Amino acid sequence: MASGTTKVIIAALIGNTLISITKFTAAFITGSSAMLSEGIHSLVDTGNQVLLLHGLKQAKKPADEHFPFGHGKEIYFWSFIVAILIFALGGGISIYEGIQHIRHPGPITNPMINYVVLGLAMLFEGAAWFFAFREFSRVKGRHGYIEAVQRAKDPSIFVVLFEDSAAMLGLLVAFIGIALTQWTGYLYFDGAASVIIGLILVGTAIWLAHETKGLLIGESANRHVIDGIRSILKTHTSTEHVNEVLTMHMGPDFVLANISIDFHDELTAEEIEIAVAEMDKLIKNKYPQIKRIFIEAEKRRNRIIARLEK
Repeated sequence: MASGTTKVIIAALIGNTLISITKFTAAFITGSSAMLSEGIHSLVDTGNQVLLLHGLKQAKKPADEHFPFGHGKEIYFWSFIVAILIFALGGGISIYEGIQHIRHPGPITNPMINYVVLGLAMLFEGAAWFFAFREFSRVKGRHGYIEAVQRAKDPSIFVVLFEDSAAMLGLLVAFIGIALTQWTGYLYFDGAASVIIGLILVGTAIWLAHETKGLLIGESANRHVIDGIRSILKTHTSTEHVNEVLTMHMGPDFVLANISIDFHDELTAEEIEIAVAEMDKLIKNKYPQIKRIFIEAEKRRNRIIARLEK
């Protein structure tokens, strides 16, 4: 059975495919620039969902000789590519089309077709948005929405939520632009709506790129996880001092931990080996997302300095 993330992406993919076909048909019949921009928007979103599904599939590939920590970061890479596509294709083409329509405005024929299409699109997009929002709310827990996006280590859910939110806002702008054009007879409103839709997409893309960049480069685990690891290590009877706890997400559910500990001097090598095995088990039991742990026995720096001063 597909995971919640996969279901959200598949629902968005199906919805955007049908909506993009409908929007392009309406744009061809009516000549609306705003509707054409909305068609481009939905087409880009459809392609983005395909890329996210590909990223999820690639991320599940097992570790091998060339990628000993697995392929989990594939989802980060493809999420970043999605942000670039929204910026370049969705935002860029919409702004270009809007400017061209402002420079050379043309009449909108059969505007009622646009209203019907926009109404249906709002209904379908609203359903997809609600599905993505419900899944994101479940995952975010007690944290606020902005904080949850910043803390999230699986970008695929909030990428879809951002896309659907931008789509809903874009539909509203397109509706207003077409309505103003019809009611006032001022043809520039339609082109201006297309430009605004493009700017919405550019803003969405910049935010998505910012949020996925850290994960792609190598973001640490959340603060409470690091503090929890330190707490486990400090309370172990063999620990003199915890020097460093360095973590990095290799994927949404794969954290690598590199730990430096100053063990008690009287411990034997065998006792340290036993202690390391116990620490490894305790940490992984409490935080299942931590798949690989490397523990290094190392004297605390200030102890070394004190000895040298003597």
